[in-house]
Amino acid sequence: MFTGLVEEVGVVNAIRQQSGDWVLEIGATGGFMEDVRLGDSIAVNGVCLTLTSMSGKGFRADVSRETSAHTSIAAWRSGVKVNLEKAMQLSARLGGHLVSGHVDGVGELISKQEDARSLRLSIRAPEDLLRYIAAKGSITVDGVSLTVNDIAGSEMSLNIVPHTAHATTLGGLKTGSLVHLEVDLLARYTERLLFCASAEKSDAKTSTISKEFLAQHGFYKS
Repeated sequence: MFTGLVEEVGVVNAIRQQSGDWVLEIGATGGFMEDVRLGDSIAVNGVCLTLTSMSGKGFRADVSRETSAHTSIAAWRSGVKVNLEKAMQLSARLGGHLVSGHVDGVGELISKQEDARSLRLSIRAPEDLLRYIAAKGSITVDGVSLTVNDIAGSEMSLNIVPHTAHATTLGGLKTGSLVHLEVDLLARYTERLLFCASAEKSDAKTSTISKEFLAQHGFYKS
């Protein structure tokens, strides 16, 4: 579990295919790697990956077919900068919002404009994610916890303050850039709860259980 507060911008040192999936080598400073252990989870541009090997200057992680199919990782090349965040500790402040590191889809940067000292980004989200995105709600973009300013059709507007622009890769995005999106966990679970409740009511209406059925099988006496 993560918070969406990026700790460091790393770099892809190498990416290669291995037996049908991918192996990533990420460069990071010694400071970031100090308390990292083999098997730890790290969010790389919002994608939760498990460390398979490490050194003082970075780490290696495997990327499954499932992960590559729902992200843009297969298109990464050496030199690409990525946002890094270690898994949260229960004793730490939750400065962003609860982030699982399970990418829901890939969005596209439609426009990027200066807004006083901040940046205003417009990102087009996949159609199947729109129902989870609400104005003033939370969303994760390449692992960064952000607030949705507004949403119109399939495009959402986001404000990037100077600190976030400099401390993450978002300030370097260009029109047409692809970004990883993870919607708010609460939105997904709320939908699931409502769907299950609706399904139960539907089943109750179409049930073939009746007084006659219960009486026939010895469960009811008139």
